[in-house]
Formats: sequence, C-alpha cells, structure tokens
Amino acid sequence: MDAVRQYSFGGPEVLRVETCPDPEPGPGQVRIAVGAAGVHLVDTLLRAGRGEGPFARVALPMTPGREVAGVIDALGPDVDEGWLGARVVAHLGMASGGYASAALAPVGSLHRLPDHVDAPAAVAMMGTGRMTMGLLTVAPPREGRVVLVTSAAGGIGTLLLQAARAAGAVTVGAAGGARKVGQVQADLAVDYSVPGWADEVRAGLGERRVDLVFDGVGGEPGRSAFDLLGPGGEIVLHGYSAGSVTAFTSADLVARGLTATVALGPKIMSLPGGMRALEEQAQAALAAGTLVPAVQTFPLGDAAEAHRALENRETSGKVVLLP
Repeated sequence: MDAVRQYSFGGPEVLRVETCPDPEPGPGQVRIAVGAAGVHLVDTLLRAGRGEGPFARVALPMTPGREVAGVIDALGPDVDEGWLGARVVAHLGMASGGYASAALAPVGSLHRLPDHVDAPAAVAMMGTGRMTMGLLTVAPPREGRVVLVTSAAGGIGTLLLQAARAAGAVTVGAAGGARKVGQVQADLAVDYSVPGWADEVRAGLGERRVDLVFDGVGGEPGRSAFDLLGPGGEIVLHGYSAGSVTAFTSADLVARGLTATVALGPKIMSLPGGMRALEEQAQAALAAGTLVPAVQTFPLGDAAEAHRALENRETSGKVVLLP
C-alpha cells in the first residue's frame, strides 16, 4: 500500500509517501481500502510535536490520519462476515494510520454508508460533522435570532450556517479574505481581515444585534465578534485558528448579561450518547441532505502541501486526501 510516513517532528516536509506492506487486521478489526482520508488541524499539531492534553505527542515513526472512508476488504478474527465489502466511514483516533491506501479500524468505530453518499463527504462529516452536531446541541440556533459564525468558509462554519438558516435564523458569516468570503452562504458575509468589518455588520443589521456567536477563530476577529453581541447574547468558543483564544473577562459578561461556553473537549464529549451519538447524527444529516459539507481535496502524495495550506489558513471546507 501507499502510506504517508513521519520519522521526525517538524514542518510539513517531514511527511513523505512510501510503499509499505498492507496491514493485517487483528481481533475485532477490519481493513479498509481507503477512498478518502480526513485532514484535521490536530494532525498538524501532532506532526509538529506540539500536541497537548488529549492530543499529546505521539510515538514515531507514524502514519497520521484520524478519519477514513472506503470499502472493507479484510476481516480480523471473530469479525462478522457481513462486514466484508461494506462501504464504511470511521474515526480511528489519534494518528492512527488514515493517510494511506489501506487502514485498520475497530468494528465498533464503523458506520455503514448509503450508496448515494461519497467517501469525501462521509469523511468530512466525521470529526467535523460530530463537532458541528455537538455545537448545535450546546447552542441551537433559533428562528428570528441573529447568528454570527467566524471561520464561516471552514468545514464547521459552513455546516453551522446551513443549520442556522434551516432553523430560520438571520445569518452572518465572517471569513478571512475575499476568496473565502465569496464562498460563504449567509444573509451577510464579511471579511474579518479588513479593518472595520464589525462596523459593516452593524450597518447590515440595522437595529438588530447579534444573539449568538460561534467562534472558531479567536484572536482579534473573535473579540470583534464578541463585541457585536447584544444584551443577553451568547458566544460559543470552539477553536482558535488565529493562534489565541478570544479574550474577555467575567466583567465583560456581567456588564451585558452575556453567556460564554467553551465547547471543546469535556463539554462535547460529555453530551448524551458521547461522540458515537454525534457521529451518527452527522452521518444521518448527510444521508438526508440536510447538511452538505464543503470539501477541498488533495492527492495522498500531496499530504505535506495539504498540511501547509491548512496551517496557512488557505483552505476552505474540510481538507480530504484521496489515495
């Protein structure tokens, strides 16, 4: 098989494609002929050796990759033969070999795919989709409310805007750069890299104020989004691609009666049914067509370029490798 291998921590250049023996599934495992493999910002932290907490530094050498979709072509001992030939998607865990033309997965991680769902979309709705479903559980958009999404051209941001529109909310999408703003599907789309973008939002909303912010950017854009909240509004923090978490104080919250939720790690993982339930919800929404992920693909051999583009915030939607 072809696989991306890493022998040292560092920049994207440490990722290289090699020909390796096909992995053999053990007890309770299947082998998936990979049709698509997801790339996540966490993958870049693990590659660089900067993982913390649940994303602690991994052992080398390794093949990165946490999410795959494809066809099961081999079964481990005691695995039901009904899985052979099944189209599936799975979340593999930290640095578990997804960047390859074949990968192993425990049976308990598998989700069967309907015939009409393609592999890249299914992968996009795993880590990204389950996080989106968690955010929508924590802070569901409501009809008539104004919902602002930062990183609005990203994988999660795209899905959040779709859900907010479906709920009847007024949507504001903030993205970095004119190209990304052009991809945002919202009632009002703005470029948060342009000075004064928050004033553009205020002008566009008129008498209305933002009720709910989903903030996956942090830094200055996150703070500007926070300042747009009207009295009684809510901000949900789910990332900091700008490099720092959105800064505010408890006094800021009290002064305007705001609510802040950190929707990362324990908050999402402790929801009823856990991560498995969120994955099932995400895949069901994909199959029904109620949520449609944005996907940007790279060939498996360009994994290093995919990492570089993701770290430089040049990508749109969910980044997916195609073996």
